[in-house]
Amino acid sequence: MAKNGFLLVYLVVILFLWAISLSIGARVAPLLQNYAKPISSNIFDTSNYGKLQLNNGLARTPQMGWNSWNFFACNINETVIKETGLMLTADALVSTGLADLGYVYLNIDDCWSAATRDSKGQLVADPVTFPSGIKALADYIHEKGLKLGIYSDAGVFTCQVRPGSLNHENDDAELFASWGVDYLKYDNCYNLGIKPEDRYPPMRNALNATGRRILFSLCEWGVDDPALWAGHIGNSWRTTDDINDSWASVTTIADINDKWAAYAGPGGWNDPDMLEVGNGGMTYQEYRAHFSIWALMKAPLLVGCDVRNMTAETYQILTNQEVVAVNQDRLGVQGRKIHVTGTEGCLQVWAGPLSGSRLVVALWNRCTKAATITVKWETLGIEPRTTVSVRDLWKHKDVSDDVVASFSARVDSHDCEMYIFTPSYTRSRYAA
Repeated sequence: MAKNGFLLVYLVVILFLWAISLSIGARVAPLLQNYAKPISSNIFDTSNYGKLQLNNGLARTPQMGWNSWNFFACNINETVIKETGLMLTADALVSTGLADLGYVYLNIDDCWSAATRDSKGQLVADPVTFPSGIKALADYIHEKGLKLGIYSDAGVFTCQVRPGSLNHENDDAELFASWGVDYLKYDNCYNLGIKPEDRYPPMRNALNATGRRILFSLCEWGVDDPALWAGHIGNSWRTTDDINDSWASVTTIADINDKWAAYAGPGGWNDPDMLEVGNGGMTYQEYRAHFSIWALMKAPLLVGCDVRNMTAETYQILTNQEVVAVNQDRLGVQGRKIHVTGTEGCLQVWAGPLSGSRLVVALWNRCTKAATITVKWETLGIEPRTTVSVRDLWKHKDVSDDVVASFSARVDSHDCEMYIFTPSYTRSRYAA
């Protein structure tokens, strides 16, 4: 009897453990099934992605384009966008080849509207800075093959004290759609203390009701951890405070955004704010690191400099097709920080899976001196005896076809080297 009882208990335990394993297996995101072993799913976990998707068909890869705020701030007008004189912003996106790479959204930030609504309660463009109106501007931009983005606020005023859209969501969404707007950045100022979970959904509903597909970008600054709740509301959500053109800002924001990596995926992205590349506050190496990490993190790539007057170095960074391809990879898994060494963790390895069972690997030196950074296969979830081919994305050349166990590179201070790793099991699989 005791033996039978023991067997019964044993059977119950086995069944219990089997049920748990099925439950855990069911939680593994479909994205992880697209790349082969031995990449470990717990390194690049996406189990929180897809629980609450907006599913409006937009932002299947992170959005790309240009935003007016980082360079022009409130000094924006239609002359900057479309008039003659300096190379036009819209024309520059086309003529430089940026649009062909995917930078197609031309987004006007705060200060485009008049200080008050009109007698009918409608938003109107500032008659001094946008005398032709937003509809004419949208038509001009669409003729260039680009898309127009506009700005509003989930509060009674915008951050620059123009009319906000709180309690005007339906009217404003219909107006934006009638103008031909393709993208809405929705800020968080003057919000009356109302929870963002209550303020943002009405605009989502209003945009969807227009019948026009408008990318919805929440700018909640990460105050209430939007990665936890914004996936069913917007196509991207700001995870951090505003960026500024400094190394300290870039590194701080990257670390904050990294903690929410498991929540990002096609249709809904963590947004660590716009690019500062080309605005003059950092070195070439720092800008290159900034762009590399934003691309790896699947951040929206929104240029923030004056694209009419880019330096050769700025152009080289923004138009690196291989780095842009990492950002736009169809697998859509956000890369993340996976290993740190050095003083206060200043020597870092960031990595993420790509389609075709490849990996992107960034060796980021945040120390004050040049150093050698090493990544071991175990850190990446690769079996140590696996042979890996390595391609350098900034030098645009293959480094080696037969690296085993680990890879090292010398990295300058405040710089970042970026590679594609292709394990041998992948190459044999795709050789035919």
